Amino acid sequence: MARKKASTSFEESLTALETLVEQLESGELSLEDSLQAFEQGIKLTRECQQSLTKAEQKVNLLLEKNGLQTIEPFDTEE
Repeated sequence: MARKKASTSFEESLTALETLVEQLESGELSLEDSLQAFEQGIKLTRECQQSLTKAEQKVNLLLEKNGLQTIEPFDTEE
């Protein structure tokens, strides 16, 4: 018997977020619909951030476990 998926995947959340952004940028939503889309976007952003944080923690744990602890902060200003 297959397990029921409790939450959406990172990819699904990201796709939904991209769709909401496109809708908001189109300017065709009413104010009320825009606010609802914005609220949903915030929720999806948090879900994506949590997924990324969990993935980063897993990678760090695996690196530590295998003696490959060479984690350095990523510099985005280069």
